[in-house]
Amino acid sequence: MVKKMKKYLILAIAICFALGLAQNGLAASKEYKLVAKDARHKEYKKTKWTTSDKKFKWKMSDMWGGFFTHKAVQHFCDSVKAASGGRLTIKAFTTGEVCGAGELFDTVSNGTLDAGHGWIGAWRGKDEAFTAFASVPFGMDSYSYSIWYYGGDGAKLLDELFAKFGMKAFFAGNAGQELGMFTKKPVTNMLDFAGLKVRTVGWWQDILTQKGISVTPLPGSEVYLALERGVIDAAEFSSPAFTYPMGFHEIAKNVLLPGMHQPSAQHVIFINKKSWDKLPDDLKAVVQICARETQAWSTAWHEYANAQALQELKKEGVKFNYMDKETLNEMRKLTKTYIDSLKDKNAFLKKVIDSQEDFLKYYAPWRDAQKGVAPWPYEEYVSGKHFQ
Repeated sequence: MVKKMKKYLILAIAICFALGLAQNGLAASKEYKLVAKDARHKEYKKTKWTTSDKKFKWKMSDMWGGFFTHKAVQHFCDSVKAASGGRLTIKAFTTGEVCGAGELFDTVSNGTLDAGHGWIGAWRGKDEAFTAFASVPFGMDSYSYSIWYYGGDGAKLLDELFAKFGMKAFFAGNAGQELGMFTKKPVTNMLDFAGLKVRTVGWWQDILTQKGISVTPLPGSEVYLALERGVIDAAEFSSPAFTYPMGFHEIAKNVLLPGMHQPSAQHVIFINKKSWDKLPDDLKAVVQICARETQAWSTAWHEYANAQALQELKKEGVKFNYMDKETLNEMRKLTKTYIDSLKDKNAFLKKVIDSQEDFLKYYAPWRDAQKGVAPWPYEEYVSGKHFQ
């Protein structure tokens, strides 16, 4: 009898222990939930995919003039053709064949072209908010743009902006951080440009002007001659992969770092809304997935090319000079004041910038937790170079 009671007691204890574990596990699963979700999963789960024999042919152009980034456009078009089994083919024209770079936005909006590819900041004149999606001084890098776009409010806000102009858009490539100012003499303080003529564009143009710096927003194609002839004293244009083939280093052997004026350069594919609406659901999914694939591929491809271009610039004798911390802090404060003033004038811009700033605050603790394991080569790491 005693032995039987012991067995029952042991069994009861085991059952209680198991139930306790189960309850604790259940409580944990309820208490510890993550906010990260794939909204597409719910949408795709209820979609009944069908295909047809109907074929679509689109025309697309870009603002790259047949230059480096035109390859990203070709990559996207190839991906769409392959993924759709040829049911959607896109002919990629180079700049000027259908329209110039300055007319591209309107040419897609009015339906002359089905789609385009470009740097979003080029359309600042249409709405100040375009710049926020392209590049913000002291703002998000390429990694942050992707996280904010896919994990945060970025995609929803981009849709809202382009819808105003009768278009649908997707992130599709990032050229990385811009190189900084090419100068003939070594410079470590941005304020040393006072009295000089500088080439830059966008928000950075306005910010430098406030510091008494004379700014000329020349097209990239005119920068080399302007430097050579002394029309300008310093210039920034783009990331190393863009800048190296343009030969600025032949005239100006110094570069002022970092490229805080443009921590990254986000590109988009933008599509005429009527062309988009004509596609069946499965081809819309193909375009969206191929845009994501192009975002990942093009970003990595640009960064690899940037690393190669920087090595070539060093071989050519270019010296890289870093701005002092005091000037960086001063320019950061000036940038915030300027952007805050823009937010006061544009409600949608405020909505976008606030979303980005909220994301950066949200992400900051995890960014901080990652420091100390930056992927430097072994020799540099053990020499004490631990931080990005």
